[in-house]
Amino acid sequence: MNVTIVLPSLNPDEKMIRTVEGILAEGFTDIVVVDDGSAEEYRKPFETVAAMEGVTVLAHEVNKGKGRAMKTAFAYVLEHRPDSKGVVTVDGDGQHLPKDIRACAEAMIAEGDKIVLGVRDFSKPEVPFKSRNGNNITKAVFRIFCGIRISDTQTGLRAIPRQHLPLMCEIAGERYEYETNQLLIFKDEGIKLHEVTIDTVYIDDNASSHFHPFRDSWRIYKIILKHIGKSVLAKFLGASLLCFLIDTSLFYLLNTVLWGAGMTAGEDSQLRVALATIGARVVSTICNFCLNRKVVFQNTDDVKKTLIRYYILAICQMTLSFSLVYLVAERLLGMTAGILESIVKFFVDMCLFVGSFLVQKHWVFKKGK
Repeated sequence: MNVTIVLPSLNPDEKMIRTVEGILAEGFTDIVVVDDGSAEEYRKPFETVAAMEGVTVLAHEVNKGKGRAMKTAFAYVLEHRPDSKGVVTVDGDGQHLPKDIRACAEAMIAEGDKIVLGVRDFSKPEVPFKSRNGNNITKAVFRIFCGIRISDTQTGLRAIPRQHLPLMCEIAGERYEYETNQLLIFKDEGIKLHEVTIDTVYIDDNASSHFHPFRDSWRIYKIILKHIGKSVLAKFLGASLLCFLIDTSLFYLLNTVLWGAGMTAGEDSQLRVALATIGARVVSTICNFCLNRKVVFQNTDDVKKTLIRYYILAICQMTLSFSLVYLVAERLLGMTAGILESIVKFFVDMCLFVGSFLVQKHWVFKKGK
């Protein structure tokens, strides 16, 4: 298939030799192994695989991290393998089976410019708890805050077409956080992903892994948090939270004042809720419009056009909020005290939040082509 296998390794044992032998037996003829500054007593496995036909061993004088090892291999492929169609990154601990490596390579060739991920089934009982739990948490974070849907956030089996290798060499990260950065860059650059289901293999509960649970987890989540902080959704959430606090506080204040003025039942009660909602929403929407236009969506279109669209949305949202609060609080639950209505309003407005974000992004503040 004229695909290069990239295998970074640190202080390997016999499993690395068996992995290389299995890849060669599967029909691959070009393997680049990177010795990431292994100790002297671990040199033998590298000498063994270096003697095999089709295997090239590169070496770092000191340990620089998995990310740097992969970038070293990618740069080598770009310079010395002009005919290679791409690379498949493989872990050397035996967790990636040769047949799955081949399946990912074939999928990469078939899919064109897509990057192929070999994903595991984490529902199987043999998956260690720390791996299952870590993947589920990170998968949820990626989906909710980064807009990335991926089944296996921790997979090291990735097939990358040649045209993406220059970008891979520029991505920040020297250690395990590099692979997380890859996923975020794929999203930012509009690079499509294709998943191939692979066998789930854990040897001795993944004891040979050099992943440090606390240090490397912090590096990974620090990058994710930094990325989230720059996202439109995070800015929108921050602006909405601030204006939500303004809106809810004013609603409670106005509702309480009007309650004290005798608007406690029947049509007076309905009017009280309406007046409190309108008064609070006018102030909060002015603040929200300015923040969303300047900070969140950074829209430079005509202010009048965006303002009209924004208030069309605001009126619709306000009407829904008032109607649902009145219906749920007073008609269904029989609540009449101001504080309980505020609680109902909180849940109603949270449900309307998602729809508001989508409408503002795709209509109100949509940028021209």
